[in-house]
Amino acid sequence: MADKSKVAMFEEDTEESSVDSSSKDEGRERDIWSRKIEYILSLIGYSVGLGNLWRFPYLCIRNGGGAFLIPFFFFLFLCGVPLYFMEICLGQYSGKSALVVWSSISPLFRGLGFLMIIISGVVSWYYNLVITWVIYYLVHAFFPHIPWATCDNDWNTDKCIVSRADRLLLTNTTTHVNVTDMINGTEKVNSYNSTAASNGTADILSYNTAALEFWQYNVLKKSSGIEELGEVQWHLVLCLFGAWLLTFLCLIKGIYSVGKVVYVTVLLPYLLLTIFLIRGLTLDGSTEGIMFYLRADFSRLLHFQVWLEAAVQVFFSLGPAWGSLITMSSYSKFRSNCLKDAMYGTLADGLSSFYAGFVVFSILGFMAHDAGLTMEEVAEAGPGLVFVAYPEAIMKLPLPHLWGVLFFLMLITVGIDSQFGMFETVSSGLVDSFPSVLKERKVQLTAALSVILFILGLPFTTQGGIYIFQLIDWYASALCIVLGSFLECIVISWIYGAERFSRDIMMMLGRPVPMILRVCWCIITPTILLTVFLGILTQYGPPNTAQYTYPDYAAAIGNIFAFIPLLPIPIFAVAHLWKKKGSFVQRMKRASEPDSDWGPIEGRNFHKDYQYGDNVPKNMLINLVGDRNV
Repeated sequence: MADKSKVAMFEEDTEESSVDSSSKDEGRERDIWSRKIEYILSLIGYSVGLGNLWRFPYLCIRNGGGAFLIPFFFFLFLCGVPLYFMEICLGQYSGKSALVVWSSISPLFRGLGFLMIIISGVVSWYYNLVITWVIYYLVHAFFPHIPWATCDNDWNTDKCIVSRADRLLLTNTTTHVNVTDMINGTEKVNSYNSTAASNGTADILSYNTAALEFWQYNVLKKSSGIEELGEVQWHLVLCLFGAWLLTFLCLIKGIYSVGKVVYVTVLLPYLLLTIFLIRGLTLDGSTEGIMFYLRADFSRLLHFQVWLEAAVQVFFSLGPAWGSLITMSSYSKFRSNCLKDAMYGTLADGLSSFYAGFVVFSILGFMAHDAGLTMEEVAEAGPGLVFVAYPEAIMKLPLPHLWGVLFFLMLITVGIDSQFGMFETVSSGLVDSFPSVLKERKVQLTAALSVILFILGLPFTTQGGIYIFQLIDWYASALCIVLGSFLECIVISWIYGAERFSRDIMMMLGRPVPMILRVCWCIITPTILLTVFLGILTQYGPPNTAQYTYPDYAAAIGNIFAFIPLLPIPIFAVAHLWKKKGSFVQRMKRASEPDSDWGPIEGRNFHKDYQYGDNVPKNMLINLVGDRNV
């Protein structure tokens, strides 16, 4: 009979405990999450981000509506779940952050850790600009007169109309008429003559809504292009400082402060989404919007582009190869059921995207009905949806101040969760690399990184900052995420060995990894990843729009950001091979073997008692985890 206490220790810790910040598992030197629920919420908060709200619905509109759900969930289960599970197991088993775990499991691929920390660092750098914009809108939602509701502000042009519905009046005008807008309870008359009417739709569409002009001429004070950065916008500097101060305060005590914050930042958005959905369903046109969302155009599935965009959305949403999943799981209890944890995170992400689609399409349906436009015409991707379309829709609702505050508060909570994971990847990686210097100075390190990234983010607050943001966002992560995920599969499945890694996981789970996941690691997932990578390469170019074309030097800068994270991989590989002796094949073999520091975080010396290439003696597993019918 096995020691009963060991069997009890092995059981999944599903109950909340009162572990304080100094608590450790037995024989463990790394901090752990105070409660299991805090770890799960952190995984969900990291995975469910702004892309679920502003990118997924738009992709549905342009890629066949409900038909897009087929490739999305196809890639979610065949790529997302295996990668998510792999990274969680890797961090939980080793107790190491993303920066150092790869140099331990396969020193030849030490550069993978640097790829992950560079990606997370770069995205943390510009991602807080989104939260900056949200803070600015949230503050203005408290104003007695919401500024994006009217055309009588200093920044408005003579082409301003209150909403898209006014374009209907312009469309039906053939002679000189008056278009009456209700602004602050008074009438404002916009003259529209027959000359403009005869010019057709182009002239009509040249009119900008008040929400669009507030975004372009007040929030951004947008310049003509990246060539003209213009002045620093001090209102954005102040909000950027507030965004970094909020990040610092939430991360001041690492996982222990994050573990408390996620109760609000993860759960509150679902409550607010439900409130918005209920309200949206009461609006005219909302049913048509939801039916458009669910109506499937299966012919779109014959286009490779639809499948490519679905795959990219899964990688962007779940966040594999960013290092955050490895880092967060490195603080998990060794015997936590990592398979269930992975399913919670991936399903929460996929189902949240699906659920958010109902909320977004109910509002878009209302807007299309109100403005007499099609769903395609009112739909926008990225910032345009949450900073132009939604603010305009909010003004059509009773109590717009209340809905404005709730909406932008929801965006802050959704966005800050993703920032936690990326920022913690950078800070934990530095601490693990220099433990003797930084382990007891985590607060100072967090403060220093926040200040540095705040200063580096000041160019985003210029008049041309939006062009820099779009350029970096376009180039910084797509290629690196897909290629990094592909290399993860190769290292774990073919170099370290899927069977060997499965036995490592068996120490934590007490049972082997499901065969389907091992097949995905070895064959299905890397094949899909390589196909997606080649597809992205064939279509990669500057983020040009109909209104603006980036200059050639901007594309060159973007390519630098795309390939810098990849450079450490060959550099460290060559450096490590150079230190080894023997033929090239011998050097490759020795450089790929785990180093002396690799092993389970609970009992670092356990792996020295056997060779990884051999079968693990049954009695050794029993001694480690108790008798589980091994």
